[in-house]
Amino acid sequence: MKFWKNLAVLAALPFLLVTTRTCPAQDNGSDYPPSPLRENSVTLFNGKDFSGFTFCMKDGADPLQTWSVTNGVIHCTGQPVGYIRTTQVYSNYFLTVEWRFVKVAPKLDNTGILVHIQSPDKVWPMCVQVQGKHTRLGDLFVMAGAECKEHKGQDANTPVPFRKEFIEQPAELPVGEWNRCETICLHGKVESFINGKFVNEITECTIDSGYIGIQSEGAEIEIRSMVFAPLKY
Repeated sequence: MKFWKNLAVLAALPFLLVTTRTCPAQDNGSDYPPSPLRENSVTLFNGKDFSGFTFCMKDGADPLQTWSVTNGVIHCTGQPVGYIRTTQVYSNYFLTVEWRFVKVAPKLDNTGILVHIQSPDKVWPMCVQVQGKHTRLGDLFVMAGAECKEHKGQDANTPVPFRKEFIEQPAELPVGEWNRCETICLHGKVESFINGKFVNEITECTIDSGYIGIQSEGAEIEIRSMVFAPLKY
């Protein structure tokens, strides 16, 4: 995480002459990319419809039986499995997704945020998944042949687990409350923050650009915000 501090000094020099504003401190000592290093944010979900997105569902199922937009919120039934993704490829960014479980039940408690999704679309594609399974938010999966330094030598279905301090007290909020999941993708590194807490990272990832998506994987969920902020370097 010291990476950001070195870049911040270089990028912030012109700003320090004209402003004293600082970035808010994080509660565990980690830090987000300082604001001078972020471009203007772009709202990926417009609050009205699925403009800018496409779907991939198992066995070609009708996605509109799974995904809908009501009152400015995306609703996903969790059945059947599949995903929604952007139609545009992205790299080097800060992604914020606000979502919640509507309800969970045994084997109906899973979703995930997908970054660096590669073509072709399939269930499941090559990508990096920020795990959204109930009580495991923040595990990182390298999927369908993707790889990273922290995962090498492990089974394909084995995640890079989140930091040990979150095992007894997950960063996830109770079912029904909105979780804020922030993901930093930068030059082969993926960092995951859950509700403001730095929970995981992978480095030397073999994919570093692609589509951005959300899984339908059993849990009934709602998504109220997806915001993308390009990083300047």
